[in-house]
Amino acid sequence: MTVTKEPELLPAPDRADLAAVLLEAHPPRRPSALSASLTFGWRAVLKIKHVPEQLFDVTAFPVMMILMFTYLFGGALAGSPGEYLQYLLPGITVTSVVMITMYTGVAVNSDIEKGVFDRFRTLPIWRPAPMVGYILGDLLRYVLASTTIMVVGLILGFRPEGGFTGVLLGVAVLVAFSFAFSWIWTMFGLLLRSEKSVMGVSMLVLFPLTFLSNVYVNPETMPGWLRAFVDVNPITKLVAAVRALMAGGFDGQAMAWTLAYGVVFTVVCGSLTMRLYNRK
Repeated sequence: MTVTKEPELLPAPDRADLAAVLLEAHPPRRPSALSASLTFGWRAVLKIKHVPEQLFDVTAFPVMMILMFTYLFGGALAGSPGEYLQYLLPGITVTSVVMITMYTGVAVNSDIEKGVFDRFRTLPIWRPAPMVGYILGDLLRYVLASTTIMVVGLILGFRPEGGFTGVLLGVAVLVAFSFAFSWIWTMFGLLLRSEKSVMGVSMLVLFPLTFLSNVYVNPETMPGWLRAFVDVNPITKLVAAVRALMAGGFDGQAMAWTLAYGVVFTVVCGSLTMRLYNRK
């Protein structure tokens, strides 16, 4: 015969003691703006870790661009692929990195559709932290794309007169500009309804900016009406600044325009992004 023993119930806590414990407990300290932004940036990096296929656009795509344009157009535009590579590589680096900035907006839109943003908005954190985190996480993608292009370029025969320092400074300017430029896509990510819409609008903006520039040919060979647009194109200014640094020089005018465009993109599009985020 089995005898079951009733479990002993713990005495109910005294309400006064429970209230005292709750009142004495110190709530966790609110994270700083930097800490919250870095945390969301690390979240974006972890997405790449779990889905490494996302890195195809920063590895395979730049390599394809270099090989295709160098060997298809090098002989016709510069006399030989080697000569054209010296002119092309800084521009291709800019094009490849600027192209992948659109994925920031795609990631924002994807999290909105999944409902993750609703949880972010309830957290006691600095309000812009999720947006800044998206862009900080994508900085790794920009560096990887730039590194991939430089390695392939060196293998093909690219020899920057500015040496390692010039290349490093050029990449730093490019990454800083891409950080500012990404605010455009966070704005579109909040404004548009689907990922496909974000990608469609992004390509509609990026293709004219990258192709109607000094990336592939010297603007002096273009007709006047087209050159008027090319001369004020932010990508043209960025390419000129990066190209000069990698060549061992410094284009002060192009650098000033690049910094000015970066500030405008950050202030204007960043403000609109946060306005949309607060009203979403």
